[in-house]
Amino acid sequence: MNDLKPLSDFFLAIENDFRISTTHIAMYAALLYYRRDKGFINPIQVFRRDLTPIAKISSLYTYHKCIQELSDYGYIKYEPSFKKTQGSKVYFVD
Repeated sequence: MNDLKPLSDFFLAIENDFRISTTHIAMYAALLYYRRDKGFINPIQVFRRDLTPIAKISSLYTYHKCIQELSDYGYIKYEPSFKKTQGSKVYFVD
């Protein structure tokens, strides 16, 4: 699998989407990096404590707002778990 194709596809998709900020891009890139480390599975189970350092996001509010907006805008599908011991599910939309 070409590691850069999902990121390239994302950049093409957001080219004219004024809602997407650098924080969204950082979060999406962090999700792709995390997915690569998990063997390119779909969905991936993610924990905020693992993603925020990769995306360089320090605020809990910013993390939740950003990942929820990526889901609302259709770039991913996000299913929060609300459990500390179980990660939230993130599906990559083709």
